[in-house]
Amino acid sequence: MQAARAVTPAGRRILAAAEELFYHRGITAVGVDLIAEHSGVTKRTLYNRFGSKDHLVAAYLTERDQRWRSVVRAAVAAAGTPAEAVTAPFEALRTWSANNSRGCAFINALAELPDPSHPAHRIAADQKLWLLNLFTELATAAGCSSPAALATQLLVLHEGALATQPLSLDTLPESAALARALVQADAPGPDRPEGA
Repeated sequence: MQAARAVTPAGRRILAAAEELFYHRGITAVGVDLIAEHSGVTKRTLYNRFGSKDHLVAAYLTERDQRWRSVVRAAVAAAGTPAEAVTAPFEALRTWSANNSRGCAFINALAELPDPSHPAHRIAADQKLWLLNLFTELATAAGCSSPAALATQLLVLHEGALATQPLSLDTLPESAALARALVQADAPGPDRPEGA
């Protein structure tokens, strides 16, 4: 609703400024005055486009989520085998992290906006559920014996790699390697038929 109106040039500038400021400074630390200043619009224009700061935060996370899903889908499509597709979100994270050094915007949003009724909280939570469901679908397609349990393990590894990113520990290579090992152990092999 509100986000759909943001396709105007002014709306694009507002969203770009909001993303930069919210991601690097934090959602609660940034007010609409600063966003209006950085986007070169008046507060009135900002409110006309988004209605409120809460709706602007939701629009920012929605756009970010759409870009993230696109990167993940491209990584899944580029995977050579169904088993490789299961761990493709880890490859997507490698690409994504090159330009996103402050960790996960969705984890950050969930920490800053604990109220489940906040529109941005719901978007951030849905993003995590989407990834869990994707892991489950990919594990099922690869013939893994316990796709739901494997998906939960993969989500925990993926989110752990994201959460440690701002610490410069570079846990992604080890997380991806462990994810591949988990998939290999759960996927059908030459000695184990599918579903066994």
